[in-house]
Amino acid sequence: MNWFLVAVKQKYADFSGRARRREYWFFLLVYLLINIALLVVDNLLGWFDADSGVGVLSGIFTLALLIPSLSVAVRRLHDTDRSGWWLLIGLIPLIGGIVLLVFFVQDSQTGANRFGPNPKGAA
Repeated sequence: MNWFLVAVKQKYADFSGRARRREYWFFLLVYLLINIALLVVDNLLGWFDADSGVGVLSGIFTLALLIPSLSVAVRRLHDTDRSGWWLLIGLIPLIGGIVLLVFFVQDSQTGANRFGPNPKGAA
């Protein structure tokens, strides 16, 4: 939960620097768990629209965390010495998502790179 709070509170729109795998994956895990819980609440309250696949609470939550989600993904790409523009490859159906998944699971580049020092050394 700490990784999620750090990404949302302290690094809300920080697209510079690097993010460890742990930071990215724990952020994603907590984000998905909260979103699923909000979808359940939307269903119980009748606020879920089956046609669009979006509920009121889950939609607000997703919009509120759009910037932190992008920033932690960009910092994760920086950790593997890739530009944040690589996120756009996710727009290519199927293949783009697979390429991003491979990038996100790769280990950090050892030592400092053009985006800053290795966050593993700081932790």
